[in-house]
Amino acid sequence: MRSELRRLCRPSLWTRIYDSDSFAAASRHGFERGPAFIFCEATVCGPVDMELSSPNVFNPHCRSCPRLANFLDEVRCHHPDYYCAPVPAFGDPAARLLIVGLAPGMHGANRTGRPFTGDHAGILLYQTLYKFGFASTAKSRSVDDGLALTGCRITNAVKCLPPGNKPVADEIAKCNSYLRYELSSLSKHSVVLALGGIAHRAVVRALAARQVDFAFAHAAVHELEGLRLLDSYHCSRYNTNTGRLTTSMFEAVFAMARELLNDPIDQ
Repeated sequence: MRSELRRLCRPSLWTRIYDSDSFAAASRHGFERGPAFIFCEATVCGPVDMELSSPNVFNPHCRSCPRLANFLDEVRCHHPDYYCAPVPAFGDPAARLLIVGLAPGMHGANRTGRPFTGDHAGILLYQTLYKFGFASTAKSRSVDDGLALTGCRITNAVKCLPPGNKPVADEIAKCNSYLRYELSSLSKHSVVLALGGIAHRAVVRALAARQVDFAFAHAAVHELEGLRLLDSYHCSRYNTNTGRLTTSMFEAVFAMARELLNDPIDQ
């Protein structure tokens, strides 16, 4: 009973819920009716609307992956002020550059609720976005810091924090419908920048292409389904500290992205 009720915990909803509608919604999805409080360790959490959205449209309450959902519950109990939920895309809804990362970081997007915000990987990314005219400032601190992206949107192949920053194949596959929907919103000849091999393969999968025909390689450009897929090593702390990805290498990729977006042949 207690383990089932923990599934109702959600970030930023630390309120008492007395109305019966929330419990009715929960029961329709297999939960037992419980008290007016949902206890998660020492924290009191309120149930939220459990109605499910279209399987393709981003669902901020998605719990399709039990391992990820349970891990978020555990993290939330240790860090009740963290976002601890599927992280939505951030940026310009009319963007022609979509950046696809791997997954939220423990103390980055999982804490702040914005991709690449609050951890090391976001430092180089937002500095580079600013340098190439995609961001209003060079730093991303929080969801309410006033930062705006122009012509660019950022998302992740997996929307929830995975244990050890390593999602398994089934989790990547289940999240792929969200990425597919995001890609479908792009105009023809838009650029998709994949940060790392997992993001690259998630994009290829979402576009129903054969992996063998589109191998990941840093600074490689692939034409598929009317889009240009541009690859880069991920801007992780490990890659930047080891020199696998340098600032100049990352900036060269963004210079390529700008060139592809400005290519008059494909306009």
